[in-house]
Amino acid sequence: MTSLKKPILLVVAVAITALLGIEYLRLLRPAQAREVAAACRGLRPSSQNRALGSLPTKAPDFTAQDHTGRMVSLSDFRGKVVVLRFWASWCSTCKAEQPSLEELAAEADPDDMVVLAIASDPDWDKVRAKLPEGSNTTVLLDPPTGDSAVGPIAAAYGVEKVPETIVVDRDGIARYYLINKRDWTSGVAQTCLRSLVDE
Repeated sequence: MTSLKKPILLVVAVAITALLGIEYLRLLRPAQAREVAAACRGLRPSSQNRALGSLPTKAPDFTAQDHTGRMVSLSDFRGKVVVLRFWASWCSTCKAEQPSLEELAAEADPDDMVVLAIASDPDWDKVRAKLPEGSNTTVLLDPPTGDSAVGPIAAAYGVEKVPETIVVDRDGIARYYLINKRDWTSGVAQTCLRSLVDE
């Protein structure tokens, strides 16, 4: 009788462990989503965007030229978190934000995250003058047309003034809309972005 109890107890213990493991995995996804939301709320995002509407929403794809003349699309980075920063060489607030973005881009794992800097400038000369040592970010040119201060890509994202940032998740969903500058080296920013990378 004792020899029969041991295998039965072992089977029961394995079954209980398996059920607990399944329940843990079932609860893990909502817990991760709450962690991301809590971390990113610290960046004070706006839930509404003039062009995109309520966030989260699908990020519109676009194609723009990098400094080598290569055409780059947002969709090229699907599977990575994209910090989509709208700026211009004439923007003094953008200049104040630039060092923390450079640090963020330098420390990011390129397999997980990229910083795309969309420059509302008429040509590369103005961008190069503002970034004489180059940039750790991927800079794309978005020349304004007519009387607009921002380019058509920025306008399609509801940007009226720079700097503004849209954080896009691995699935191409615009999750967070940030008006004005942020310190991208802050603990809040690092936790938010790490949480999105880890989703």
